[in-house]
Amino acid sequence: MPELPEVETSCRGIAPYCVGAEIKQLLVRQPRLRWPLDPDLESQIRGEVILNVARRGKYILLQLKDAALMIHLGMSGSLRVLSRFEPPQKHDHVDLVLLDGTIIRFTDPRRFGSIILNHQGDNHPLLNRLGVEPLSEAFSDEYFYLQCQRRKAPIKAVIMNSQIVVGVGNIYAQESLFQAGIDPRRPSNKIALARLKRLRAAIIDILHDAILAGGSSLKDFTSANGKPGYFQQTLLVYGRAGQACHQCGKLLTQKTIAQRNTVFCGRCQR
Repeated sequence: MPELPEVETSCRGIAPYCVGAEIKQLLVRQPRLRWPLDPDLESQIRGEVILNVARRGKYILLQLKDAALMIHLGMSGSLRVLSRFEPPQKHDHVDLVLLDGTIIRFTDPRRFGSIILNHQGDNHPLLNRLGVEPLSEAFSDEYFYLQCQRRKAPIKAVIMNSQIVVGVGNIYAQESLFQAGIDPRRPSNKIALARLKRLRAAIIDILHDAILAGGSSLKDFTSANGKPGYFQQTLLVYGRAGQACHQCGKLLTQKTIAQRNTVFCGRCQR
């Protein structure tokens, strides 16, 4: 599933082509995504100018004058920039055609993504309960400590809770906890402030590094230029159950936490 680094990579990839561009057409080949596309969407956005490209959590926001075209990549989606029309493949469901001929093509094999016109801004039901952005000043040591102190849940479940902090998905949660030396099963309210500070710093570092690497391409994700991300080449625990820990040599353990497979080192993480 595309997580924050993959979505941020997509935003940065399409922004140079979109900002200031006029929308000429929306070509919909498959309207049945996670939620069916509004049949009037094309007429509502035709002729609008894209003022900005932003991200909120895992949503890509193409800001128009009075609304935002809100795109979610679902479990397998991606956006690709085409300089001219190319015959669509099986899972190329939507083309956003700009006035200069550039096409932003939405591909989604599993069709769990979505494209919605948002007139409500941050008050939209899909956005209004989201927590702070992990790369913003709002994700401070104080905020993180207070949120953890209020909860008895395993720390991995807490950092993956999008109502607390957005975009820390399964891959990056596991890698951050390993870097911070914290057992993902440990109750969040039993972790000292100093250790939570290390975890917060690790989350920020891991996300920054993943964005610079273009995200992780474990299955379907590619960036706007069609290239895969390569952060997966640096993964230290995710997907390595039963292999030796790179730090101590002990075999890595896998458990299910918050309904997700979780790999960690029983020696390095406490």
